[in-house]
Amino acid sequence: MEKLKAAQLFRNDLIPISGKLVERYNQCLKILGLTETKLTSFSIDGLGWSPEIAEEKKVIHYLNNGEANPNAIIITPFQKGKPVYMPFHTFDRDMMQLIFKTHGDRINDITRDCAICVDFDQYIDAFYEPLDVLKYKDISISFKLINNLDKVQKQQFELINTFKQGHNFIDENLHQRLLESAKTYGDLRHRNLELNELYFATDSFYTKAFGGVYVLRDFITPIVVFEDEKWHKEAIKDTSHDVLIYHISQPELLDKLRDHLIIEYNLDDVVKTARYERIKKFMFSQFLKETQHPIKDILDDKVLFKGYLNKLPIEDRKRVMSVELYLEKMEVSNQYKLADIVDVELFEALQQPHSSLNPKHQDLIWKLLVNISSLDVLFLYWYDKEQFYKKYRDWDDSLKDWVIATIRNNI
Repeated sequence: MEKLKAAQLFRNDLIPISGKLVERYNQCLKILGLTETKLTSFSIDGLGWSPEIAEEKKVIHYLNNGEANPNAIIITPFQKGKPVYMPFHTFDRDMMQLIFKTHGDRINDITRDCAICVDFDQYIDAFYEPLDVLKYKDISISFKLINNLDKVQKQQFELINTFKQGHNFIDENLHQRLLESAKTYGDLRHRNLELNELYFATDSFYTKAFGGVYVLRDFITPIVVFEDEKWHKEAIKDTSHDVLIYHISQPELLDKLRDHLIIEYNLDDVVKTARYERIKKFMFSQFLKETQHPIKDILDDKVLFKGYLNKLPIEDRKRVMSVELYLEKMEVSNQYKLADIVDVELFEALQQPHSSLNPKHQDLIWKLLVNISSLDVLFLYWYDKEQFYKKYRDWDDSLKDWVIATIRNNI
């Protein structure tokens, strides 16, 4: 990962946490019913998730109390607008944006000397069956301050009101209680500490529950796509829901998505794009073994590309160039079938969200598509960094250089 870090492509927007903030973070963990960290310094993302603590606990989504009960921690206003690197749902970042948009000023005030525990309640205590993910609808977002600072503020107001009544201003016991509260918590009279409950409405989304599930319910018929084979088999036994259920590897899935106007393709147009060239080159790189030149040079240099392409066995060569071969043949005659010529994996990689979808739905469908076919390394990096990092570890060093340059040139 050192090359990615040097190129600022690996979690480069994390916020460093140390000193007093560590203590506040641990207080939040205790309030959420989680074990404290022993680390004296770490970093966090926009949700308050820390890669160092995840590694310490050996649990990636350690802020969750089970798959149905996600949480967040806010200990600094600098979390506003920061990436959420390990979202459990595709709408996690949207919820954090709603929080800061609504309560940004109060968060600035509160985090001067306090931290905020955030509970995302989708009114599901626990998951029992894979289609329980269909219960996701409205989510309530509630807040709790460490040391109950908002409640202490109310107590201070009550003491002050009592102080102002009758001859209470001479009550030494009341004086002492006011002083003790002020010394411990400061003067809270002019602080904005009340964070009202918020509500977030879900539509189509992805969740990591049950090994990863896409819930597409804004289209002709609700479609549920499972990444995990075991949970897919469990789900298809459930006949109580009127939904279409697929495993992500089923060939029929793409056909259904096209029928529902969720995805589309146009080979004539796509071959003219940088995206096609990127996908074709990466696919080509998978056939390159024991080369005399660095893979990056082969992919970037037209002469080397053609030279190594012609060294491939004829069947591999046809796979890499299958789209162009198909289009050439179609110019002569329309009797050819796409499935007989175009490589399946390459064809899958050239699908795209339907142009009629709104931007939020397009992002979700891109995430689904890059997990069906991961040949587009740029879009894989954009839409599923976790999967990108896993695959990146196994690539040739020179291929890593090409991938990094490809991403950098498109940022």
